[in-house]
Amino acid sequence: VQLQASGGGLVQTGGSLRLSCTASGSISSINVMRWYFQGPGKQREMVAAITRGGTTHYVDSVKGRFTISRDNAKNTVFLQMDSLKPDDTAVYYCYAHVDSSGDGYFDYWGQGTLVTVSS
Repeated sequence: VQLQASGGGLVQTGGSLRLSCTASGSISSINVMRWYFQGPGKQREMVAAITRGGTTHYVDSVKGRFTISRDNAKNTVFLQMDSLKPDDTAVYYCYAHVDSSGDGYFDYWGQGTLVTVSS
């Protein structure tokens, strides 16, 4: 199983970006999917999560600005980021809890995509 993230880039304060992450390979089912960010000199932190049924959870700092969604048919998770701030600058990683062969769920990570918000 591989996760491929895309959509990062450079944007001005107040701008928007949309991240995508697609899981590929031998996949039976995907449970929760999440986005994490890791700013310069900081630990990786969860930004948002979404269950297969669509229940979402956000870290307080992005509530009302970021929206996580997923397309189960395409094994893809999205992160719509609006009203971006310089503090949102980070490498963003996607995560998926995947059952690839019916033997149980395992953790998989994407390669990270850089988001830079200029002031």
